[in-house]
Amino acid sequence: MRIATTIFLTDHTVSPVRLARSLEERGFAGLYLPEHTHIPVSRETSAPMGGELPEMYGRTLDPFVALAQAAAVTERLTLGTGITLVAQHDPIDLAKQIATLDHLSGGRFTLGIGYGWNVEEAADHGVEWHTRRELVRDRMALMRALWAPEPTAYVGEFSSVQASAAHPKPAQPPRELGPGHPLHGPRTLIGGAAGPKLFSAIADHADGWLPIGGGGLSESLPVLRQVWETAGRDPKTLQVVPYAVQPNPGKLGHYADLGIEEVVLQLPSAKEAEILRVLDDFAQYL
Repeated sequence: MRIATTIFLTDHTVSPVRLARSLEERGFAGLYLPEHTHIPVSRETSAPMGGELPEMYGRTLDPFVALAQAAAVTERLTLGTGITLVAQHDPIDLAKQIATLDHLSGGRFTLGIGYGWNVEEAADHGVEWHTRRELVRDRMALMRALWAPEPTAYVGEFSSVQASAAHPKPAQPPRELGPGHPLHGPRTLIGGAAGPKLFSAIADHADGWLPIGGGGLSESLPVLRQVWETAGRDPKTLQVVPYAVQPNPGKLGHYADLGIEEVVLQLPSAKEAEILRVLDDFAQYL
């Protein structure tokens, strides 16, 4: 099982360079970073974990800039977002960022995407909350048109792009959604809670699921696998990566029994000395 990590990197924590080097030196598989562009102080949306929202949410580094630093000082460490708030980006600009990072890292990038939880943050980006899922699907389709090997136009409900020269292309090869329907771009995992809307989206335009916390997988995995196969996807290609996990041997053993091949462990948002102590503790799972 590959053991990756995630952390809220901020202007007060260990740097991306120091962390990436420490992870690769110790044999960890990857580094995933979250995204928040800003946190409005007038926020009315409840924090996802309840209670007060930790300060780190409003101090997160831009994940693509931070991951580019990490890519530059490592050779094997995989890099990912957990998650990119696709609805809050211009899709043409985002497609370029993603393709560039995947190209420069030699195909080491995983695009974790999601729909967000902060209504006020999304509203400042002009996102209509009740249509955000449809908006994400539309923007992903536009980006995949730009990532296609030949100039490909796209016209969707929310956005469009002309057939264009758009380089670099992502380094990772296309996968099959079904006969004659390639899926272009980096490995894409969708984060969120189990449910029919999420599972339908995963089967429609992703490589798998990024379940936050990793709870309840014994019940939800068979449902997702059924949706995946009903959509005509190859059952051997579904990827499920439990995310932001607080580890213990029993939990990781359970994931292994479920056929899970990668787990992302949660690191504290902290200075280098504390991070190194936690990494040394987590080394028991490598």
